[in-house]
Amino acid sequence: MDKYLYLAMNGASQAMQAQQVNANNLANVSTVGFKATLDYFEAKPVYGPGHPDRVYTSDQVEGSDFKQGSVMTTGRELDITINGDGWFSVQADDGSVGFSRRGDFRIDPNGLVTNGANQIVLGEGGPISLPQFESLVIGRDGTISVRAAGQNASSLVAVDRIRLVNPAIDQLVRGEDGLFRTKDGFQAPADASVTVTSGALESSNVNAVDAMVRMMEYARHYETLVKMMKLASENDASSARLMRLNG
Repeated sequence: MDKYLYLAMNGASQAMQAQQVNANNLANVSTVGFKATLDYFEAKPVYGPGHPDRVYTSDQVEGSDFKQGSVMTTGRELDITINGDGWFSVQADDGSVGFSRRGDFRIDPNGLVTNGANQIVLGEGGPISLPQFESLVIGRDGTISVRAAGQNASSLVAVDRIRLVNPAIDQLVRGEDGLFRTKDGFQAPADASVTVTSGALESSNVNAVDAMVRMMEYARHYETLVKMMKLASENDASSARLMRLNG
């Protein structure tokens, strides 16, 4: 009976964990530049005294889906999308450097360029700080040029260049803050081959329909396993009553 109950309990626990991963993906279906988390179920034998005659499941997080999301045209001068592979360098809350595909930039009250998650966008020399301006242009190489107040239309001055990097995706891991970093902790060098397009954003690569279907499947799977645990409890109670009668 303990084998039956243990396997059902383990299955329900892993189904709940898979549901959490899927729910996080679904919650970020509208997050700019979000990369879905990938997971899978793995069958593992239970080792111990005697023959390993039981097999349990384990939900394993495989990594992230680095497939590019669809590009949405916005026309906003501070909306940026990366063409193909590459990442923006941003400053995390703890001061470390992380990588993000989120290009919904804005300017905070101190003149610093941040993204939609309030993470500071980094340039060639650190955080990008912009002076007061009337117009702004971001080139394909990430160079930010502005026209100061009172200047003529042709008076564009380059202020900074967005730090664009392109580390190998098999060396990237996602942190708890949602930013990606290299496994060895080293910073990726700026890559001049990475280009951007202004006036557009990359959407999340989460498939909402697929995530909803998974949510229903995991819920049904969990309910089935809970019923199995209840059945195991009932069988155990019935066995106990028979033992008392026979005694």
